[in-house]
Amino acid sequence: MIESTYRFISNIYGKNHFELDKPFISLLDYFKYDYSKTNLSSLGEFAGRDVYECADYIDKLGKPKLIMWSLDGERVDRVWLDPSQRMLLERLVKDYGVNSGPYTNGDWFHYFSSIYLIGDPGIACILTVTNQTAYAIFKYGGGDTRRFLPFLVGGSGVKGELMFGATWFTEVQGGSDLGSNLVEAEKDGNYWRLDGNTKYFSSNAGLANLAIVTARPRGAKPGAKGIALFLVPEFDSHGRRNFSVRRLKDKSGTVAVPTGEVEFKRSYAFLLGEPEKGIYYTLENLMVSRLSNAVGALGIARKAYLETYYYTKKRRAFGKHLVEHPLVQRDLLEMEVYIEGTMAVTFRAINEFQNTYLEKPPYTERYHYARLLTHISKNLTADMAASVTKTAMELHGGIGFLSEFPIERWHREALITPIWEGPSNVQALDMLEVIVKKDAGVSLLKDVEAYAKDIQAGRAQELYSLSLQRIRDTLDLVKGLDEEEAQFHAKDILERLGHLFAVTALVHMANSRNSGRFLSIAQVYYDKFVERTFPKKLDAQRISEIVEVDKHANSL
Repeated sequence: MIESTYRFISNIYGKNHFELDKPFISLLDYFKYDYSKTNLSSLGEFAGRDVYECADYIDKLGKPKLIMWSLDGERVDRVWLDPSQRMLLERLVKDYGVNSGPYTNGDWFHYFSSIYLIGDPGIACILTVTNQTAYAIFKYGGGDTRRFLPFLVGGSGVKGELMFGATWFTEVQGGSDLGSNLVEAEKDGNYWRLDGNTKYFSSNAGLANLAIVTARPRGAKPGAKGIALFLVPEFDSHGRRNFSVRRLKDKSGTVAVPTGEVEFKRSYAFLLGEPEKGIYYTLENLMVSRLSNAVGALGIARKAYLETYYYTKKRRAFGKHLVEHPLVQRDLLEMEVYIEGTMAVTFRAINEFQNTYLEKPPYTERYHYARLLTHISKNLTADMAASVTKTAMELHGGIGFLSEFPIERWHREALITPIWEGPSNVQALDMLEVIVKKDAGVSLLKDVEAYAKDIQAGRAQELYSLSLQRIRDTLDLVKGLDEEEAQFHAKDILERLGHLFAVTALVHMANSRNSGRFLSIAQVYYDKFVERTFPKKLDAQRISEIVEVDKHANSL
C-alpha cells in the first residue's frame, strides 16, 4: 500500500474510529445492542482511514462539479464527483450496507451508528437523503415504486447500479414553512405531473436518480395540510430527463454533497400514500434526517475531540505537555462531558424511533414521545458540536485556524447542524406542539419516573431526583403559559428539558453499569448545563478516566 501523506497532518488518521471510541461502545452495551454481529468495527477502520482522508480532500480540492451539457449537446444536469468519492459511496452502500439494515432486519441502530462513525456531514447527507427516499417508498410506496427499493438501500446482495435518493422540500419563498410551497401537482391518468422552479436547497441535486418531493395538488387546501408527497424519477416513462438543475450552491462546508436548485416542468411523478396525508409523511421522513443530523453532529464533535486529545498529548508548552495543564484538562473534560451527555439523549431517541418507526397516522403516544426526543436531541447535539469544535480549534492554537489541517474544517462542518432539517426555532416550536397538543411531555415524565426505581441510594439517587423534579417543574411551567409566552420561551424550555433528560440518562447508565465514571460525567453535566455553576473539581484519576481516550477501556 502506498503510504498516505495525510498522516502528517492528522493525529487520528489510520486509527479504528469504532474501537477507539469506548464511551460509544459502552452506550451500545447499555442498550443491549449486539454490535459484535455487525460490521461496525471494520467500518470504524474504513472511517478512520479512507473516509477520513477522502472527505478532507474533497472539501479542499475535489468538490462536485455540475455538468449541464453532454458532448453531443444534450442537457444532462449531472454532477461529476471526485473518483475517490464515487468509490467511497459505493463501498459504504454495497460493502458496509449503511442504508440496508432498516429494510432487511429492522435495525436502525446500525444505520445511525454508521452515520456517527462516518462523521463527515457531506458524505453522511448523501446517504441520509437516500435512506429517507427509501423510507418513504418502504412505508407508502406502491408496486410501481417499491421496485426501486433494493437499488437505494444497497447491501452486498444488490446486483447492478446503485441509485441515490433526495428529499426536496424547501422552496425559496418558504424555507422551513412547508405550507407556503408553490410547486404544483396535477393528476395525469395513473400518474401525476409536477410544475414549479423553486426547490431551493436540494441536496443530491445532479446525483439523485429519485427524489421525494412535496407539492400541492391542484384544488388542495392552502397551508401545510394541502401538501402531498411524490416520488420523482430522474427520467420519465419515455426516458427523457424529468427535472433540471439550475445551479449548485457554494457553501461554507458540506462540500461533498452537491446542493442545488431544481426546476420541474410537467415532471412525471408517483403519488406516495394518500394526498391529504402528505404533510404527515414528510414530518415522519424528517425524523430520520433529524436523528441523522444529531448523530452527524456527535460524529463531528467526536473527531474534533480525538484530534485535540492526541494533539494535547504531544504538544508541549511552558515546560510540560498541554494535557498536563489544569485549564486544558478542564476544556477536555467539558468537551467530553458535553459529547457523552448529548449522545445519551440521542440514542434514547433512536431507541424510541426503533420501536415506533412502522407507525402510520394516526400515531400512538409512544410515537409522539419519539418525536419529542428527536427535537430535543437534534437541537442539543447541534449546539454541542458548534461548542466542542470551537474549543478544539482554540486548543490547537494558531494551526487550528489554518485550512491545511483538518481541525478547522470540523468547526465549519459543525455550523450546518443547527440549520439543517429545521433550525432551533423550528425544533423548539415543534417540540412545544408535541408537548401541548400530543401530551408527549406526559410520556417523557412517565419514562423518567419509571427509570427512577432502578436507582436506590447515594449521590446517583440524589442527582436523579433533583433532575426529575426539575423536569416536573418545567412541564408544569409550560402548562401555565399562554400561547405567545410559550413560544417566546420555547428554546429555553427545549434546552432545559434536554439537559435535565441528559442527566437522568447518564445517571441511569452509571447505575446500570456500576460506573463511577458515568456518575462523575452526570455530575459535571448537571453543574455545567443545569445549575450553570462551576463544576466541582474532580480528582486527577477521575479526570484522567474521563478525558484520556487511551484509558477509557479501563474505566468503563
